[in-house]
Amino acid sequence: MDVAIIGAGAVGLLTASFLAESGKTVTLVSRRREQIDELNAKYLTRVNVDGTKTEQKVASTTNLMELSQQDLIVIAVKYGQLQELYGQLSALPSTVSLLFMQNGLAHFDEALRLPQKNIAFCSVSFGAQMIDQATVKHRGVGVCKIAIERGNGDAFNNLLQLKNPLYRFELVANAEQMLFEKAVFNCLINPLTAILQVKNGELVTNKQAFLLMKTIYRELTDAFEGVEQAIPFFKVIELCEITASNTSSMLADRLRGKKSEIDTIVGVILEKALAKGHNLPTLRTLYYQVLAIEESGERR
Repeated sequence: MDVAIIGAGAVGLLTASFLAESGKTVTLVSRRREQIDELNAKYLTRVNVDGTKTEQKVASTTNLMELSQQDLIVIAVKYGQLQELYGQLSALPSTVSLLFMQNGLAHFDEALRLPQKNIAFCSVSFGAQMIDQATVKHRGVGVCKIAIERGNGDAFNNLLQLKNPLYRFELVANAEQMLFEKAVFNCLINPLTAILQVKNGELVTNKQAFLLMKTIYRELTDAFEGVEQAIPFFKVIELCEITASNTSSMLADRLRGKKSEIDTIVGVILEKALAKGHNLPTLRTLYYQVLAIEESGERR
């Protein structure tokens, strides 16, 4: 099975490592020429959760269009880069299966405008940290949920058959609901960690941070029917504990001075809640705080 992974950040590198280890023929697609040169010159290294290292040789390129036809394209870039990719993806054969691994909900309808017959979405709960251009650290074991939104599941079922307990795929029925639930988790963790500049675990051990997280949870459960059943608060606590040493993607963006996905994650949830007559005041305040921090950083 030939798989191209667009995006060689932490998620893309970790996914490439496990798929290559399972026997898939993997090609990484990155915008950074220096990263491609490094990956081509050496092995893709994964630092496992137990501290051991695994090396895989993967192909890499900056040009998606130069690849031979792939069985599966995994899109592991952040939402902001998707706009640049839609044109290239549209030009690919309609038989190529696409798997989107973005956070938030903003990309859901956009992706379904593409001509490909087989489109699925993925929600990940593992931890990953990019150490250098060719090294990724697996910081927490978690499931990759896949929901097929269009077409047949042949390429996706191939992933579901992988039996590695460290990187497990699971099929779920409703893509939009899956993405919504992941966005809820992100709303509870990412903005708080970004503003307080703490790791995930401190949202449980820090009393005031915990109260803020619980307040946001209550706002979300009041606004959206079924959230409390789908995501009991103890699951939020468990996620914080499992990923206690992780730096959230939003905090990582702040530390690097990069624009976060606050609009595509929190902004979309706020819009959906407002349409139902709920303002979510605590979450909305955090949303504006993150935007203010980013705007201040851009001026420096």
